[in-house]
Amino acid sequence: MYEQISHSLLNEILDDLKPEIRRQDLRHFYTRLGANFYAIHNLFHHLYGQRDDFKEQMLRLVETLARQYINRPRALKNLDIARENDHNWFLSQHLVGMALYSTGFAGDLRGVAEKAAYFQELGINFVHIMPILQCPIGKSDGGYAISNFREVDDRVGTREDLHLVAEEFRKRGILLVLDVVVNHTSNEHEWAKQAIAGNKKYQDYYYIFDNREIPDMFEQSMPEIFPETAPGNFTWNADMEKWVMTVFNDFQWDLNYSNPSVFIEMLDVIMFWINQGADVIRLDAVAFLWKKIGTTCQNEREAHLILQLMKDCCQVTAPGALFIAEAIVAPVEIIKYFGEDAIIAKECEIAYNATLMALLWDTIATRNSKLLYQGLKSLPDKLERATWLNYARCHDDIGLGFDDNDVRKVGYEPAPHRKFLVDYYTGNFEGSLATGVPFMRNEKTGDARIAGSLASLVGLEKACQWGDQEQIDLAVDKILLLHSLIFSFGGIPLLYYGDEIATYNDYSYLDQVDKFNDSRWIHRPTINWERAELRHKQGTIEYTVFNALKKMISIRKETSAFADFNNRYLLDIDNEHLFGFIRFDHSRPSERVLVICNFSDHPQHIDLQTLSTSGFSMYGQLTDLYSGKSPTKFKNQLVLQPYHFYWLSEH
Repeated sequence: MYEQISHSLLNEILDDLKPEIRRQDLRHFYTRLGANFYAIHNLFHHLYGQRDDFKEQMLRLVETLARQYINRPRALKNLDIARENDHNWFLSQHLVGMALYSTGFAGDLRGVAEKAAYFQELGINFVHIMPILQCPIGKSDGGYAISNFREVDDRVGTREDLHLVAEEFRKRGILLVLDVVVNHTSNEHEWAKQAIAGNKKYQDYYYIFDNREIPDMFEQSMPEIFPETAPGNFTWNADMEKWVMTVFNDFQWDLNYSNPSVFIEMLDVIMFWINQGADVIRLDAVAFLWKKIGTTCQNEREAHLILQLMKDCCQVTAPGALFIAEAIVAPVEIIKYFGEDAIIAKECEIAYNATLMALLWDTIATRNSKLLYQGLKSLPDKLERATWLNYARCHDDIGLGFDDNDVRKVGYEPAPHRKFLVDYYTGNFEGSLATGVPFMRNEKTGDARIAGSLASLVGLEKACQWGDQEQIDLAVDKILLLHSLIFSFGGIPLLYYGDEIATYNDYSYLDQVDKFNDSRWIHRPTINWERAELRHKQGTIEYTVFNALKKMISIRKETSAFADFNNRYLLDIDNEHLFGFIRFDHSRPSERVLVICNFSDHPQHIDLQTLSTSGFSMYGQLTDLYSGKSPTKFKNQLVLQPYHFYWLSEH
């Protein structure tokens, strides 16, 4: 879009670019810069236009974009062009992900490269390697307290090792996903060290105050993220004799995005790692990017503008790269991190479907789907050119962030219901075989979150200890049921490493000084590769789970209705133990799949008349894509065994 003020400024900036930049071949860069500059200027002016150094900062921004474009390898520039020509490439049903810690999965980055064939064996082609950047020993928050944004932590390898991973992945058609922690740094980062030494420039990179007057004003409305281990949101630094905003932990200093230098620095970091071979950047803690007195300091309008600006800038330098929004917030807020355009994701193309994850765990515990149905019905549709990451487990805790209105609509009271779920998954409810542990129990509010591996939470660990084959079979069925939903719901399914072989809780964290007070380490395992070999031995749990997931992934990739184009509608089924929806292909009307799941420990049935109202014939030939067989019927009813699912196609 041409607009005189912004393009007049652009002409000035281009005239002022350093000669070493102007001498480069910037044909594609200039085309994209011209196309995006009106939006970039508007956003940058909205955030920073009141500053005297606005034009100087705009010049710095454009020079940063130009340098990173110049540094971008030719192969990645060609990939950008290919993805521009196929702009819906990431909505395909062919993408299936896995998240892992490199140390826990394979020892280090070189080990991950060596295990690339394992991903292909399972069908994984989208691998999120959890944070690999330099962190202090003992105060790393699982890798999310970064002391150097441009160096790989030597405990996982080197930058050359990462290049090896990227090259191996690219040969095998696997996308590489890396983290950039955008909200904060470690207190051992060079910027923090400079601030502590009294450097005013770097003190302005953070929220630093001489006394408690302003921090106390913030505290009136800000919640506590880690109330057990890091109460409050500010930490006294004795060396500076000042208070620092530390929302997560006392060693994680929040960055001040009202300073344009911070924005430009962090944008440069993002593009640096994209140029190292990352196809996707996971932006950590995006909900916290803007702080405002009198608010929770989450989900502020300016946080969204920062993400929009980051996306517009990356469209200039590396348009083939995608953003994931790590925003584990209320359901009505999550959807906003795609952006406000009618179709195109203007902030992040991908967001975690934390709502679905939490609802699935509710459904397993209650054995009914009424909150799952209500919660998803209340979740607004995503944009056409954006997609969810759907997952059953991840490296983090399970937060019970349901909308209280939805909880009440289905007949529960929010506080008692959440207490029931915590009790159920920590094994403190009669009949529960779950062996999870509480995370960050808040004694003031009674709230808690849940930690534990998927296999342990569904009762497999305890069932195996007891040698109870019936309960073992039911637990395995629950694992497959949960994955059947994340593979078919619509979006990119994301497995968590170890779940593909039903890995139990890892209690060794209790003996480690830097981990014992963070119960999330219970589900951050070190993979036992001897046990993983059992995936080839028929009759083992590892064989059953691995090969079932492998089969689901293969079928998903062959089924065009499982691509993500808002091509799903929920079924209102008159049986609260069942949950179902229809997936369809807009371009191929005959390509429809009925997904139906039984969350009960007893067989359930659905009247075929109900299916006929959804367009499926009562008398047509239904085939379960997963088993390849016709589903079980009795008279005019479809029968589902306990914790079983169907992916039904009509032929």
